[in-house]
Amino acid sequence: MVPKINFYYTGLSEADQAHKTQAFPCMIHAEANPHSVKGLKIIIQTNDEKYFILFTNPNLPVIGQFALERMIQVAEDSGAGMVYTDFHEVKKDTRKVHPVNDYQTGSIRDDFDFGPLLLVNTEAAKKVFQENTKYEYAALYDLRLRISQQYPLIHLNEYLYTLEENDLRNSDEKMFAYVDPKNRAVQLEMEQACTEHLKTIGAYLPPVFENIDLSEGTFPVEASVIIPVRNRIRTVKDAIDSVLNQRTDFAFNLIIIDNHSTDGTTEAIAEKASKDKRIIHLIPQREDLGIGGCWNEGVQHSLCGRFAVQLDSDDVYSDENTLSHIVKAFYVQHCAMLVGSYRMCNFDLQTIPPGIIDHKEWTPENGRNNALRINGLGAPRAFFTPALRSIKVPNTSYGEDYALGLQFSRKWQIGRIYDVLYLCRRWDDNSDAALDITKLNANNAYKDKLRSIEIAARQNINC
Repeated sequence: MVPKINFYYTGLSEADQAHKTQAFPCMIHAEANPHSVKGLKIIIQTNDEKYFILFTNPNLPVIGQFALERMIQVAEDSGAGMVYTDFHEVKKDTRKVHPVNDYQTGSIRDDFDFGPLLLVNTEAAKKVFQENTKYEYAALYDLRLRISQQYPLIHLNEYLYTLEENDLRNSDEKMFAYVDPKNRAVQLEMEQACTEHLKTIGAYLPPVFENIDLSEGTFPVEASVIIPVRNRIRTVKDAIDSVLNQRTDFAFNLIIIDNHSTDGTTEAIAEKASKDKRIIHLIPQREDLGIGGCWNEGVQHSLCGRFAVQLDSDDVYSDENTLSHIVKAFYVQHCAMLVGSYRMCNFDLQTIPPGIIDHKEWTPENGRNNALRINGLGAPRAFFTPALRSIKVPNTSYGEDYALGLQFSRKWQIGRIYDVLYLCRRWDDNSDAALDITKLNANNAYKDKLRSIEIAARQNINC
């Protein structure tokens, strides 16, 4: 017998509105928006069962054999505040598995993928629910953060339901949906909920930063552009020319770390270097380096300048003044790291959705805390070289920039430029192009781990 359990949904499709009773004959249905405090209050205070289910997709799922019994059993055995599971996903008549990640301390990103079906412990929800907040969008996010402070959030690695998914956006489009200006009010609420969570768990940092002495040390040039590259013959010459065309009133160079390319990239760089002494062409002795390891090769090099400035081998600067703009901002904002804004483009540098990525959620007052809620800080990134040399770059090819941003923000102010400085290409060979669910989960799990480590570090500071 299917257990009696309250099933709360919002925004069902017309077809599912008509067939919800047939789809779930043993459940009670009540439509309420769990993302608003008003809707969540209705759900929590009127619920009379030990557990309830929240469903956040407009298409009802097909529940698997004994799936609800299994989820309730796990909740009982573990004392969980919430249980969520893997599921099957049907897109365009294609059935695929959709695994999700384990929840950890650092899984505080507001769009963490639980899947659309959550089993919630009613007692836990009533205990932590804050009905005096005014959230219109962040109530469910706030609730799961508060539940996680006192109860485990359990991921059950079993495929317990099937969902027909009509969201055909690729991983890029989903990742950057929050930068759409119409979502600004949502983001401000999410930031408030996250900040309160960090204060509760002792990981909040006030806007008090260590001073940085930008006159420290002696350097051969004022700035070095760092380009790690492997097998980018189609784009690397564009990237190099983008650097050499910079107009500055200071000396700069380009350190390009060629990670054992085999497609003609090495020869193309060598040809460019033979014609311009500003190019330092490095081929590492090590063969175990990711993008972060290549960055270490460049930053630790004796010819690296006072400021190390990022450029990926796929991309180009927006104009010839980018480098000057970045270096000037270091001195004006007196920061140890600086992040600009960029525009998403196709291979031919034509703008593609979502367009400009400016990360305006960063503020001097709360950016260091809000950085733990989002999945990246923006580009191009630039660093005061002595500070970066002291920290070192993680030897990975994904998330190394985010790891640095978290560590820098723990100590120093991060400067911002909201003008577009950078054209970021997305094309078939780009490592950040549309990702399958396995790779996307691996990337997100790594960033969750980075946040877990950073939260622990900040808690230690506050002890």
